[in-house]
Amino acid sequence: MRTTVIPAQITTVEDKIAGNLNLTQIIILMIPVLWTAFVYVGLPPATKLSLYKLPLILLVVFVCMTLALRIKGKVVYNWLFILLRYNIRPKFYLFNKNDEHFRTMDLPVFEKKQSRLFRKAPAKKEAPRIIPNFGIPELVTLQNIIQTNKYTLSFKPGKKGGMYVAFDQIKK
Repeated sequence: MRTTVIPAQITTVEDKIAGNLNLTQIIILMIPVLWTAFVYVGLPPATKLSLYKLPLILLVVFVCMTLALRIKGKVVYNWLFILLRYNIRPKFYLFNKNDEHFRTMDLPVFEKKQSRLFRKAPAKKEAPRIIPNFGIPELVTLQNIIQTNKYTLSFKPGKKGGMYVAFDQIKK
């Protein structure tokens, strides 16, 4: 009577589809078939075998055969994927002691006398500035002044981000 060992953890067992091959190996072994069909039909002369097509086909067949091999129970493709991820990840890790749960908080303790000194006085309320609204006649006169050669228009930056606009009469 034949007995089989049932593994304790079923997630680590690979599904075998054909013989000793899993799905990844079968897909890797299908790539040369598709590549050969593409090279045979797609590259000139189409549907004829030529000498430059053979190295292209044999190179892909050789690479895919080596990727489909098993070493120590793992497919070479998986080994290369693991090595690639290891080489891409950062090599230097910095430990940041300034995380919240490691941080030491040195807060100064103020006395009541000092806190009175730093108390702010209530701010003085400034009257809001009123921007004048100009009508159409004022805008027409302004346009006429700008278009004549008797006046020059100058802009001067003021303090606190203001802008002063002035019309100066040209002296001859």
